Amino acid sequence: MALEKLKIIPEIGAEITVLFNPNEITIDKTANWCLAPTDQSDVPESQFTHGEPAQLTMNLLCDTYEAKTDVRTHADKIFDLTTIQKHGSLHRPPLCKLMWGKFDFNNFQWVLTNLNQRFTLFLDNGTPVRASLTCTFKQWRSDQQDAKLTNKQSPDVAKARIVKDKERISNIAYEEYEDPSLWRAIAQANNIDNPTHLKPGTVLAIPALRPNSSLGGDI
Repeated sequence: MALEKLKIIPEIGAEITVLFNPNEITIDKTANWCLAPTDQSDVPESQFTHGEPAQLTMNLLCDTYEAKTDVRTHADKIFDLTTIQKHGSLHRPPLCKLMWGKFDFNNFQWVLTNLNQRFTLFLDNGTPVRASLTCTFKQWRSDQQDAKLTNKQSPDVAKARIVKDKERISNIAYEEYEDPSLWRAIAQANNIDNPTHLKPGTVLAIPALRPNSSLGGDI
């Protein structure tokens, strides 16, 4: 079986094939949850608020000692992923995809957010012939792509909104849950004792609607 080399594929320009495959790749992903206080509960309910972009870290070795050529010919191709000079039409560094044989890294789009270059071997004339590159990529996704993958208007998604002048909590429940009788869910999540008097400008947490919720009722 032929050896597959990891490739970095920018959105414009030539793809980059690494000289040596990495020995290890680390992918980190964070999901943020908030606590929704509930009466007479030792353990408040946790509600998802938002996720963080995935972060990928890998070390790449560039070595041209045997060829006695400048290793920056290869290292600078990756360095250029952090600049706009070679991608002027974008006015920003390029997005890229990673591919290593059958490993497509979840088909994510990435941006190179941090690069550390260490030159560790030189010819007698000072030409660098070995470099270690520590690369940190972050997942990138546009608002349009995010909207296709997640329905943020769904009532089972936690969110926040600002109270408008003369707005009633039952109206908010109708807009968020399509059921005005579910105002109690909002009142409990925000510790509202008097739901008939909402202060304009107040930021309300709109809790995710749990299946078969029994928090309906008249104000």
